[in-house]
Amino acid sequence: MSIKVSNLSKKYNDVDALKKVSFEIPEKQIVGFLGPNGAGKSTLMKILTTYLNPTSGKALVNGFDIATQQHEVQKSLGYLPEHNPLYLDQYPKEYLLFNAQLYKTNKQRVDEVVELTGLQNELKKKIGELSKGYRQRVGLASALLHDPKVLLLDEPTTGLDPNQLEDIRNLIKGLGSDKTVLLSTHVMQEVEAMCDRVLVINKGQLVVDKMIAESFEKQFLVSFGSKIIDSQLMSIPNISSVKAITHTQFVLSFTNPENNIRNYAENIFDFAVANGLKILQLEEKQLNIEDLFKSVTKSEA
Repeated sequence: MSIKVSNLSKKYNDVDALKKVSFEIPEKQIVGFLGPNGAGKSTLMKILTTYLNPTSGKALVNGFDIATQQHEVQKSLGYLPEHNPLYLDQYPKEYLLFNAQLYKTNKQRVDEVVELTGLQNELKKKIGELSKGYRQRVGLASALLHDPKVLLLDEPTTGLDPNQLEDIRNLIKGLGSDKTVLLSTHVMQEVEAMCDRVLVINKGQLVVDKMIAESFEKQFLVSFGSKIIDSQLMSIPNISSVKAITHTQFVLSFTNPENNIRNYAENIFDFAVANGLKILQLEEKQLNIEDLFKSVTKSEA
């Protein structure tokens, strides 16, 4: 297991930044880490890097304990913080060679990460002259110098234009082929495009842990020709919840991943026929990650 977090909590004075957060991430999985501002994302990332100590709980990175094996944890992970700290008056390769000395890696590894992150054509510019996208590449290259098994990326796509977003997205997806990546972001589309799994934290608590490949909840907006009560609709096979908009219009939710849209629609029609109801409207809606995020963090809006 690349990352194992067990009942992790962090207090700042009387404020609970994290409340008994637990999850596990296996090798070679890209995980999107979402949450509103102040939800605890950066706090958890800093704890995993050993920069912060938890108030209680335990975490392992590549089997190393963040509390008692800090040096081993640091050697086995790469970290790109939200505000990428770079020496702007240095050239990219100069900066990477400096960091390589700290990691005790050789010049060949510097050349490898330059090629891996697509920096070859930018080496003659100082870092301060690079675009935001290429500065992010320099930060990623530095995080990769010691060939870590785990990458922690805190808001790596913030401030990038669409072309830069696509480049960094493809780079991160490529890294996920042999590394575990925990990616903190506010960009829902990036999670859908890059990640295998999504974690959502809200008010310091983990509220969602879901594989992207899983079918998200399916919803139908249905209008009947006459009044009906909610409890009657709950008899429809595989239905999980009913939300009444009016006495005749409802949002019906289904969560059984084995059924397809046609099965759900047929169940609704069968119910209408059995109860002598006329269907005036039937519209299928599929929740995406943004919908999921809003549903579990709506108190933050």
